[in-house]
Amino acid sequence: MAKDERATRKLEAGRSRTSRKAGLFRESVIREMTRLMNASPKGGVNLAQGFPDFPCPSELKEAAIKAINADGNQYAITWGHKDSRAAIAKKFARFGGFEIDPEREITICCGATETMISAFLAVVDPGDEVIVFEPFYENYGPDAILSGAVPRFVRLSPPDFAIDWKVLGAAFNEKTKAIVINTPNNPTGKVFTRAELEGIAKLCREHDVIAITDEIYEHIVFDGAEHVILATLPGMRERTITVNALSKTYSVTGWRVGYAIAPTDITNAIRKVHDFLTVGAPAPLQKAAVAAMEMPDSFYKKLAREYQERRDFLLAGLDRAGFQSVKPRGAYYIMSDFSSFKFDGDDQAFARYMIDEVGVATVPGSSFFSDPRDGRSYVRFCFPKKAETLKDAVSRLARLKR
Repeated sequence: MAKDERATRKLEAGRSRTSRKAGLFRESVIREMTRLMNASPKGGVNLAQGFPDFPCPSELKEAAIKAINADGNQYAITWGHKDSRAAIAKKFARFGGFEIDPEREITICCGATETMISAFLAVVDPGDEVIVFEPFYENYGPDAILSGAVPRFVRLSPPDFAIDWKVLGAAFNEKTKAIVINTPNNPTGKVFTRAELEGIAKLCREHDVIAITDEIYEHIVFDGAEHVILATLPGMRERTITVNALSKTYSVTGWRVGYAIAPTDITNAIRKVHDFLTVGAPAPLQKAAVAAMEMPDSFYKKLAREYQERRDFLLAGLDRAGFQSVKPRGAYYIMSDFSSFKFDGDDQAFARYMIDEVGVATVPGSSFFSDPRDGRSYVRFCFPKKAETLKDAVSRLARLKR
């Protein structure tokens, strides 16, 4: 029997051509909403995907152009340009309060997305359990599946998304390898308090668990909230992987420059995984990252103040339109309950209705829960937009009828 005939018979017998793990998750709902908005013949406002529609700081653009014109366009060292790693270490010391070794404790990756999957693959073996708080950013579930981990979801309780310590404590067991903490949080806007992080740290130390923290919104906090770097708490430097990126703070989501800060042994593992996933992040943009890391304190204060103004404007518009929203204390998203509209359908249908009839793209709430039914009355809005963009969105929302 010919080789191609045998292959054909296997396919006819029902053998799948794709992996089982690829069938365990779907495409990004967030990016799908952007595509649907872009394809809408009526046009509208994209408040689904979290990227700014305003320019990044001129210092970053000038630094990137300078690096390109200086012919810094070939591979950087796999784990990141030396100057960029030194700048990251300097900024961490400035805000974190202690020194890290840029030669042995930092890996620059292709955005926080690749940084996170590199961290998972570096520390997790198939069958290990990873604790994930929910609602969660949609990448964490697929990251667990791709790395062979078993995600163990722990629900945060609205309206302030508090931790149920009994539930969290019970989630830790002999199979637990890591816990993911995203603070400030996407999609809820929760900023984990120092007391909450100290409680999580205590459990990590007691059970010898690694903490993987997504701190990409570290400088976007409101109402006096404090961002606490988990790695700075007692006993956590040696067991924390801090994931961060330029994307959100510096309004360069398309640059794809992220980084992991971790103990030397874990860093070595992350670097190996990163090498074979992407080789390296864009070299001239790594050089431009130096300018980002050197931004003055006034930049971060202005950033938080302006995002708080955007938050307050959109919250007021959502309230007038009839949504019941959770007021975020950080990041740039708002979770809103649309059940008062008596809409005949779930969150997926409502999100499509919003695009087709209202002209505002949102994200269905079910994409942030392990059981989609738990998010069926929610949608998520983002607000990293120009004032005129948000005014347009609020005007469109006012057309909704309850």
